[in-house]
Amino acid sequence: MTALSNDLIKEFVTASHFDLNKVKTLLAEHPNLLLVEYDWGPMGGLENGIGAAAHVGNRDIAEFFLAQGVPPNICVMAMLGRTDTVREMLAQNPALANARGAHGITVMFHTAMSGVIEIAEMLKEAGCKEGYSYSLHGAIAFGHEKMGAWLLANGATNINAPDYENKTPLERATEHNQTAIIKLLKQHGAGS
Repeated sequence: MTALSNDLIKEFVTASHFDLNKVKTLLAEHPNLLLVEYDWGPMGGLENGIGAAAHVGNRDIAEFFLAQGVPPNICVMAMLGRTDTVREMLAQNPALANARGAHGITVMFHTAMSGVIEIAEMLKEAGCKEGYSYSLHGAIAFGHEKMGAWLLANGATNINAPDYENKTPLERATEHNQTAIIKLLKQHGAGS
């Protein structure tokens, strides 16, 4: 196999966030891209294709990578809402309750994007202590009001935790016109 340039790896991992057709095209031309990681540096860390798809909630691309034989991790399985697989992973290694995916994003955030409260409860029971407040952004991005309520009741203490664009959960919910989540956030002190 030919060596992969850093630019090609970056192009592939970038596409893995949002462009399944480009991922398929690049992988057809360079099959050894499947498991490579791009190093975003001190602030971004290492990221591979499936990790890129997982932290933005791109189910189609994550499923594609799994179908290609990429080994699953708990963050991917949580984002996909695979309750049984997450349960098995936690039974084998309870420390995974505090796992982090690409860019150091917590497994709870990945879970919030799925909206599967049962997974969130399993993580908490297994000792998850991280990411509850920031995970509000994942729940809001995918319109999971019940997950947002669960997070607020179970450990989201920083109601104004900023996201990667320095926006609060209330600002994001307002952008998405999610009136029920807006009301819930305000009841918990958002915006004050």
